[in-house]
Amino acid sequence: MSFLKESPIVRYAYGVAGALLLGGTAFSIATGPVGAQVAQNSPNSMTPRPGAPMSFADLAARLQPAVVNISTKQRITVKQQADPFEEFFRRFGGQPGVAGPGDSTTPAQPQTRETGSLGSGFIISPDGYIVTNNHLIAGENGGTVDTVTVIMTDRKEYSARIIGRDTASDLALLKIDGANLPFVNWGDSTRARVGDWVVAIGNPYGLGGTVTAGIISALHRGITGAGAYDRYIQTDASINMGNSGGPMFDLNGNVIGINSALISPTGASVGIGLAIPAELAQPVIETLRKGQRPSRGYLGVGLQPLDENIAASLGLPKDMGEIVRSVQPNDPAARAGIQQGDVIVRVAGQNVTPDQTVSYLIANTQVGARVPVEVIRDGHRQSLVVVPAQRPTEEALAKQAGGGDVANDGATVPTGPATKALGLSLQPLSSQIAQALSLPPGTHGVVVTAVDPSSDAADKGLKRGDVIVSVNRALVTTPAQVSAAVATARAANRTSVLLLVKRGIAPEAFIGINIAPR
Repeated sequence: MSFLKESPIVRYAYGVAGALLLGGTAFSIATGPVGAQVAQNSPNSMTPRPGAPMSFADLAARLQPAVVNISTKQRITVKQQADPFEEFFRRFGGQPGVAGPGDSTTPAQPQTRETGSLGSGFIISPDGYIVTNNHLIAGENGGTVDTVTVIMTDRKEYSARIIGRDTASDLALLKIDGANLPFVNWGDSTRARVGDWVVAIGNPYGLGGTVTAGIISALHRGITGAGAYDRYIQTDASINMGNSGGPMFDLNGNVIGINSALISPTGASVGIGLAIPAELAQPVIETLRKGQRPSRGYLGVGLQPLDENIAASLGLPKDMGEIVRSVQPNDPAARAGIQQGDVIVRVAGQNVTPDQTVSYLIANTQVGARVPVEVIRDGHRQSLVVVPAQRPTEEALAKQAGGGDVANDGATVPTGPATKALGLSLQPLSSQIAQALSLPPGTHGVVVTAVDPSSDAADKGLKRGDVIVSVNRALVTTPAQVSAAVATARAANRTSVLLLVKRGIAPEAFIGINIAPR
């Protein structure tokens, strides 16, 4: 459940076959000129050439042959709409789905349509292993596409096999049959610096062999606030729909990133392109190449960043750690004694920061190892030891998490006394109200019956039908307990309180709410 205000639109940089992603004009595939030679091994250095390069032509000519266009196709069953003439036939003795006299009597057959995508990839070995994004080959039904076609710069086409795919990192490995194919090498993205020149080559809008250049605008850029792979290289090199899966090169021609997404209100490049760093991508690809599943540490917790309001409610500095929103029973975190409301501040001796999230640090620890974790609980620092397990598949995690946000605007919730300090009207949660709000059995708390539109609670996204489970980690079941918790926070000179909020079947979430002046 998210209480954040509307954020910039993040889009995957891939196109849909036959039309632009998110609508637009149709396009056809076109390939660029054939490059002059295969990318060769070169010293791995991120030091830019003295001064701005006069031209990227030699670099582009050397690298283009190893960058490919990827086209996918999938035939899916279309859910048929109700027949508008069904009632007519029923009333007048006909049979819906069966033709009348003199016509064919073949029953209506299930309808299908063909869909697909256009994107990019790059060859990493002379025998035809190709790296791309997983979302390019993920089918609409949760599986994979039916066919994957790789198109070289000389317009030669190959049928590709899917060797492996990894949803968590959004990476996939393909294979075409060939020998002495042009290929490129991995670079060292850990040595990348903001301001370094980079070159992107790909297939934007189906226009193959397109080269763009720019600089690295930011490192470790997070766009979701969660996950081990939410650490992108940001660039102002033009990244558009169809660039997905294509390489980002340093000036030595080594791959330091995989172009995957863009932030844009329109769907077209506004100078904020995002690439998966090679330091994260290369180990995943090598594991897939061995036919194995990537190994990642897993705790079994739901986490939230420690933003300004949550930090203020706990009396902690902003961005110092992440707060535990939920703990899965019998998973490593629960066995180690981590509790809901704990703030995890260090993992394996490293501070938890927006650049080094708990998910990132744990995912990169060895499964089964004993990992020291420091938490702050009720203002006191504690040291625990966790033993990370193997991270479940994304499908298993989705089932474990349940559904997403549930709107409760249609539920009937009685009004109650106002808690003016928070701008909320509250009512004890009864079994009837819980059922009306589709809450899981056993949910306790107070229900929000009204929100002052000028309050901080309204700005943070609270709405009628939300259930406050706890205030400053103390469980509440009456509005009076909420008021008492606010009074205690005021007495301690706190400017905000920490609410644990439940909405429908979505996971609980912490939110810091400013206390209104007296």
